[in-house]
Amino acid sequence: MRAVCVIGLGLIGGSVLRAAARAGRPAWGATTSQPDAAAAAADGATVLPTAEALAMAAERDALVVLAVPLPAVDEVLRVVASTAPTCLLTDVVSVKQPVAEAVARLAPTTRYAGGHPMAGRSVSGWAAGSADLFDGAPWVVATDEETPPDAWRAATELALDCGAHVVPTTASEHDAAVARISHLPHLLAAVLAATGADGGTLALALAAGSFTDGTRVAGTRPELVLAMCEGNRVPLLAAVDEALGRLGAARGALASTGGLAATIRAGHEARTALDDLRAADREQIRIDLTDPEAFEDLRALAAGGGRILHLEGNEAVADLPG
Repeated sequence: MRAVCVIGLGLIGGSVLRAAARAGRPAWGATTSQPDAAAAAADGATVLPTAEALAMAAERDALVVLAVPLPAVDEVLRVVASTAPTCLLTDVVSVKQPVAEAVARLAPTTRYAGGHPMAGRSVSGWAAGSADLFDGAPWVVATDEETPPDAWRAATELALDCGAHVVPTTASEHDAAVARISHLPHLLAAVLAATGADGGTLALALAAGSFTDGTRVAGTRPELVLAMCEGNRVPLLAAVDEALGRLGAARGALASTGGLAATIRAGHEARTALDDLRAADREQIRIDLTDPEAFEDLRALAAGGGRILHLEGNEAVADLPG
């Protein structure tokens, strides 16, 4: 099995390292966080200085995984370019276009396929991670036309070995989607938490499930939320504009007629559609990865709600909602 070198050992990177080791892969990591380095080493993980970890990756043709916040990507890529310039490279950063652009600018000879596991917790650091964090979770692997097939396969195999299923889509489609279902929820949770707190101690003392659930991700470290939301500025602006339009319509209706039926029913229907999609029967299909149009077929799979379950030789075994 291909070895894995993880740069960054927080919640996600630490979980990748653990899950790769659970799958039987040789795995080691690096981090600039002394607490995470110490905790990882105490748990038996191999932790090296970044340049040394990358040199070992180059020597062993390991898959390098960037698991640092977006603001730290450029600095790490400079070390990658000088130490492992032709390595297989993926990442687990929450936005894909900015990372792809940084790779093209700073480490253009690497073989890169962007990745993003859709799993996490509101706590962070090595201690918060686990080998089973990605079990059953979607994991995007970028399937842009310029993605090298060997890099795509290496990133896909890692995601599957970590217990996830793979959603193959483009960097731009990924960023537009996560602006709606990840980054906008973080922003709305922040607004909701602040608005509730503005009601004073009585309001917070009365807070129950809906407020607690709606504000859970507001407990995430602010610098991590800022990195992903500000790093996805243009798609997030579009999602915020749509949300403001819906809130404006709700306010207008409440002020003029006292009614909120359209807003509440639209939300209920949307949540029901999510539940129905998750509960739907699924039909298994196979995609020939040697076909020149394979990436196009993979993108169509993702657009239809499909996912890759495993690879068999030169075929991707996938399923779609029936």
